[in-house]
Amino acid sequence: MGGAQERPLRADAARNRARLLDVATEVFTTRGVGVPTEEIARTAGVGVGTLFRHFPTKEALLEAVMVRRLEEMAAQTARLAAEAGPAEAFFGCFRLVVEQSEGKSEFAQALAAAGVDVHASLQGPTREIQARLAELLAGAQRAGAVRPELGLPEFIALLAGTGRALEQLGADPEPRERIFAVVFDGLRPQR
Repeated sequence: MGGAQERPLRADAARNRARLLDVATEVFTTRGVGVPTEEIARTAGVGVGTLFRHFPTKEALLEAVMVRRLEEMAAQTARLAAEAGPAEAFFGCFRLVVEQSEGKSEFAQALAAAGVDVHASLQGPTREIQARLAELLAGAQRAGAVRPELGLPEFIALLAGTGRALEQLGADPEPRERIFAVVFDGLRPQR
């Protein structure tokens, strides 16, 4: 996304970029990717020219938002792993990743439609999250909290599938909690 010869941003430019990313993340996540960039700039309190200096296209802004969301998810996962026991960290992280991933497919579809190689641009943060998930899975399995036969590919598939199931349900919290309860029961070792 940037060349090695880029100069560091001035403090005010860095603040504007951070503010734009904050606003874009909130707006795209809550209202969808169809919101015009002009509205993002207006909500962030900057001109549209400022937005386009940092993000020359809407796709560049969407890509930056997706990378940022993944980086935040990796940081939250690391925090959970450091602060909780293996079982609590695993199930807390499962919930976090599923809830944070909602709407991600809409971002990915918009970027793919614009010809952006989503997998290439998200490779770094995705690898970091997968490494953290592998550690959480291994720790929970050593603690006897998760089925020993579950591998990382199945774990990732369950995360994706649970995310899609929740998107089908909408915002009603009770059915969402039932989905988590069923999946978590299935992840625990058979007694």
